[in-house]
Amino acid sequence: MEHRHLWVRSQRQAAILRVRAEIIKAARDFFDERGFTLTDPPIITPAACEGTTTLFPVDYFEEQAYLTQSGQLYVEATAMALGKVYSFGPTFRAEKSKTRRHLTEFWMVEPEVAYAELDDVMELAEGMISFIVKRCLEKRRVDLQTIGRDISKLEKIEPPFPRISYDDAVKNLQEGHAKGALESKFEWGGDLGSPDETYLSAQFDKPVMVHRYPAKVKAFYMEPDPQRPELALCVDVLAPEGYGEIIGGSQRMASHELLLQRIHEHGLPEEAFKWYLDLRKFGSVPHGGFGMGIERAVAWICGLEHVRETIPFPRMLYRLYP
Repeated sequence: MEHRHLWVRSQRQAAILRVRAEIIKAARDFFDERGFTLTDPPIITPAACEGTTTLFPVDYFEEQAYLTQSGQLYVEATAMALGKVYSFGPTFRAEKSKTRRHLTEFWMVEPEVAYAELDDVMELAEGMISFIVKRCLEKRRVDLQTIGRDISKLEKIEPPFPRISYDDAVKNLQEGHAKGALESKFEWGGDLGSPDETYLSAQFDKPVMVHRYPAKVKAFYMEPDPQRPELALCVDVLAPEGYGEIIGGSQRMASHELLLQRIHEHGLPEEAFKWYLDLRKFGSVPHGGFGMGIERAVAWICGLEHVRETIPFPRMLYRLYP
């Protein structure tokens, strides 16, 4: 990694970067061909989107600002104007994670759709992933072979994808623990960690969609399930072969009052979210969307051990050079 500027000249690394470029082009084509409008959210923001502990602060003249964790909140605003939109840009997370799945700077494609409910979000995610994999098999087969990817596994990726509820996922993980396949017993109410995602996804040869997590482990803006308000109408898409989460999405909260309550519960500054609350006051509709991290998708499609190989110059916890 000290010589990354030269390492990218090697045959395998160059092949990975060509597959990355194809994945990005395929994602754009998928949305462009379906009537979505590309819309660019700001990179410098006044507040958190996912949670206050994972932000990079920026001195913004006389104010405190942050590098964006996600363009989603701003993309919701443009969805209210344009109907079907998506953004594609850099995002930043200051988590002190050293896992093979984490970068501090990564790229996300984030669609947002007016009038979409959770099932629509899942269908869109399933369609996009299938489209991207098919495109890579058509255009980048030789590069995938250079990387050493088992192409037969990618050829199985087509809709429909298996869908399981969080409740079923918990049962599955508890059975795995009972068989000795997982070290610690997973309790209902927790968020899935990397070992849990790896165990679940390894049981399927297609991405698996886990939906309706407990609201308390998810972001503040997710719509509660009307049947069980303690659950959020959300979905995580876990890539097969143990690659874990590549997409996170949800139906967004419709109620102004409940959204305000959640902002307070999460200890977020109401002042910074006044504009976001306005979206619920001045003519709102049910809507939803998701975010897909490009680097995790590249790691899975290329079959890479570590996400650092998926971007020309990775930024990690202790990596800022070159």
